[in-house]
Amino acid sequence: MNVIDQVRAWVELARRGPDPTQREPMLRLVYRLWAVALLLKMLGASWDVSWHFKWLRDDLAPPHLLNTVGTVLAVALVVFHSYTRFGMDTLALRVAQAGTALFLIAIPVDLLNHAVNGLDITSWSYSHAMLYAGTALMIAAVIRGWWLAGNRPLLAVAFWLFFFENVLFPNQHQEYGVLSIQAWDRGAPYAEPSLLAFAANQIGRPVDRVAVLHFAMPVEHWLYPFYAAVAGMFVLICARQFVNRPWAATAVAGAYVAYRSVIWLVLVGTGFPPSTVPFLLLLGAVAVDVAFLLPATLRLATAAVLAVPATYLGVWLQDRLIEAPPSDYAAWPWAIAGLLGLCLLLAAFTRFWSRVNPGVPSAR
Repeated sequence: MNVIDQVRAWVELARRGPDPTQREPMLRLVYRLWAVALLLKMLGASWDVSWHFKWLRDDLAPPHLLNTVGTVLAVALVVFHSYTRFGMDTLALRVAQAGTALFLIAIPVDLLNHAVNGLDITSWSYSHAMLYAGTALMIAAVIRGWWLAGNRPLLAVAFWLFFFENVLFPNQHQEYGVLSIQAWDRGAPYAEPSLLAFAANQIGRPVDRVAVLHFAMPVEHWLYPFYAAVAGMFVLICARQFVNRPWAATAVAGAYVAYRSVIWLVLVGTGFPPSTVPFLLLLGAVAVDVAFLLPATLRLATAAVLAVPATYLGVWLQDRLIEAPPSDYAAWPWAIAGLLGLCLLLAAFTRFWSRVNPGVPSAR
């Protein structure tokens, strides 16, 4: 039997329903393939943002191709789940299908955006947001599917790592931008002359510091710490809630920081621009896990109140001890309010879901 016949037989077995001795190995294989797909997408995305701070954009650039390999595998897995109904319940499957559709729609939208608007380097563009949202839905479906399969902590932390990286990806623009501005000021810019000329011409300026600032730091300085404190910490709170293991938030944030450190070494070692590594996230993650040591009724609200100042403190410390993007700290009260509101919604959703589905995960 050749490989194609073996795959076809395996898919048909999943569709008919494997016996109990076969089900567990098949689930592990499917979700390990998901881990490979999401890892390829994450590696491609990390390479891509560094690439764009060095060279002009190219639809067929190697980082795009690496990301595409992961995307093709992810789409194939969604097709597999849709055909066999194996490994995901109806809710997870619908979320995965919606995420795949949104991501595939976002690809031509992003290409059109670049064709019309040129470089569009900022990670904060609307077309890029569609790509992040589609990926987030796919990973959310995988997280639910793996929880229903048993929620073993190693892969659970890995899937939350992928989700965390996807949510925080826009902040990498400032993490690369701050060092790119410093490189310009030293007279040794990381970007190739053609990229600098293109970026300057796009706003009708000569190649000067104003053009570099527009290219490297296109958003307000309050956004970096605010986004890390609200979006990043909310993901960690959800990870701690649903992985349901002590120090799960710190494990996810620690894995992310470790990944960013390793990829920094690889990229810089191969001649690509460096970024600041967000060690600041570790303080917020520890604050989340400390809050979950309290009684269950106090955990989510306390996590919100503690995680925001811890994250802002992390930004301040990193700026003084290592390097951090320019940050305006004035929005911290709004960050607490925003994260607290999200946590209250999470608590309400968890209570509602517990009533209709007694097997919902709970924090402990």
